Amino acid sequence: MVSFNLEAVQNAITHAKNSEFYKNKLNGIESADIKRKEDFEKLPFTDKEDLRSAYPLGLQVVGDEKIVRIHSSSGTTGTPVIIPYTQKDVNDWAVMFRRCYETAGITNLDRIHITPGYGLWTAGIGFQLGAELLGAMSIPMGPGNTDKQIKMMIDLKSTVLCATSSYALLLAEEITKRGVKDKICLKRGVIGSERWGEKMRGRIANELGVSLFDIYGLTEIYGPGIGINCGHDSAMHMWSDFFYYEIIDPKTGEIQPEGEVGELVITTYHKEGAPLIRYRTHDLTREIPGKCACGSAFPRIDAIIGRSDDMVKVRGAMIYPSRVDELLAKIDGVSSEYQIMIDHVSGRDILTLFFETGLKDEALKTLEKTVEAEFKQTIGLTPKAKAVAVGELPRSEKKSTRVFDNRY
Repeated sequence: MVSFNLEAVQNAITHAKNSEFYKNKLNGIESADIKRKEDFEKLPFTDKEDLRSAYPLGLQVVGDEKIVRIHSSSGTTGTPVIIPYTQKDVNDWAVMFRRCYETAGITNLDRIHITPGYGLWTAGIGFQLGAELLGAMSIPMGPGNTDKQIKMMIDLKSTVLCATSSYALLLAEEITKRGVKDKICLKRGVIGSERWGEKMRGRIANELGVSLFDIYGLTEIYGPGIGINCGHDSAMHMWSDFFYYEIIDPKTGEIQPEGEVGELVITTYHKEGAPLIRYRTHDLTREIPGKCACGSAFPRIDAIIGRSDDMVKVRGAMIYPSRVDELLAKIDGVSSEYQIMIDHVSGRDILTLFFETGLKDEALKTLEKTVEAEFKQTIGLTPKAKAVAVGELPRSEKKSTRVFDNRY
């Protein structure tokens, strides 16, 4: 169980109130009012819409002379969130990321092939920060240009691949297609930025011949690198000396009992540029009790199973991509990639589920009927299942979009 550091929380609240945003958000609340964990749990949550309302630099706590960098969310669904960083924030982030590499068994003798994007997004530069602090060779490729990615991977004998699961799959498929797997020296993959099902995980691991590690993070809380799974299971160790986390019921806001799935909420202990108090990540997970077999004392959460805000409702049925992942994973013949298309036709919502398979002819038609029946039984809605060949659905260099809602 994650421990509650009262002094660190009090200091974080005092520091946060130096920003215009938290001066208003926590008006009338002083750090001295927080005397125990139960007092802290009465504080208001911070949500992404709050951060958007603070655009561009309403979250900034310290003077410009201390800010060395800004990062930002993608802003694809509204006003972007701007997060300013001090040098200490950057250094702390690098320390956490180095821990992630070390937890995955990566050393300064490794050659780390970094494909996530650089720039305002926190991904690529975070992977590089940790690698440099570790003392490993960084190969800062960034996304795209698959021909060059594979050439550099072969020529430089990269041993670690850092990527989104979508791009790792694309690279794995290309390496297999080109017949160069025997020239690849990869041993580990550090994968982040999106949830991924077991079938996708299995395909990447098998086709690349690597051990996979699921790294966690978000732009608002430093970036990727605040947690990672070890080699013993899929649960992720969280660096709880830098932040406190809670798991809440997304509907009521109440703390979930240990082991129950809920929404992850994070409070930063030491962040200087833009501290956050009780930030709702909307990521769904659960706390893993007990001590890990690896011996680490850091607490663990389960792999992210989805988001509390990614649900779509179709003809009364609530559909989470995570449930579709689980459903398809149990059906033989269905590959890892799928897309959901929702349309409104003649006054009625229509859901089409595209999925990849290696089957053909009558076996393909039978599989479509099986998918429709399983979807109906599990989710309560009969889709139009449409099987396509493996590789036919789009691959992405960043995050894959699974649900396309064309009703609005």
